[in-house]
Amino acid sequence: MTPQAYRGQPPRLAVWFINLFTAHENAESIFGDLLEEYSYLASKSGVTFARRWYWRQTVKTIAHLFGSGYRAAPWSTTAAAVGGFLLYRFVSGLPHKLLSAVTGRYLAFWSTHFNAYIWVLKGMMPVHLIASLFVGCVIALAAKGREMVATITLALVLCALIGSAMVWVATHLPLGIVWMLWSFADPFAIVVGGAIVRTRRSAAITLARHV
Repeated sequence: MTPQAYRGQPPRLAVWFINLFTAHENAESIFGDLLEEYSYLASKSGVTFARRWYWRQTVKTIAHLFGSGYRAAPWSTTAAAVGGFLLYRFVSGLPHKLLSAVTGRYLAFWSTHFNAYIWVLKGMMPVHLIASLFVGCVIALAAKGREMVATITLALVLCALIGSAMVWVATHLPLGIVWMLWSFADPFAIVVGGAIVRTRRSAAITLARHV
């Protein structure tokens, strides 16, 4: 790629982030305006300056699109988030209920194979994460066109609840950094689930337009 061509390419990751929140009918105008200004800044002030500007605009654009998306359909978005919260509460408890049932039935086996039980306990962590990813996908499927708005809304609610719990726990016990980071893995997985559904839908629409 020539230097001139490189100047015309904004950060791909930033473009992908914006695309997650952009309605398909508005994508061309939004990306066109950003690309035009980026190309001008790259030729005038350099690629580094232009890329930094593009990232700042990415944050502002996403915040604007998130707010606009929520205001356009507040009730349906809230309903999707509430439904997702109830689904999360149900799904997140299943692995531990299953483990408790198996433990109660095969307690003698676990007593003689304690190391196997420890490995099963460790396996609960990725299973729990996969369950949260599933919840995010379901919410995104239900909130067509507002996939990221709905999943991020639920993630923010969960983060607020987790943060409140951490404040209470911190007054009684010391908190480890790893445990604190892992506590926010569920909200992150839910947002990732929304991004997966949104990306696949965008790709399907783009493919359909070119057929």
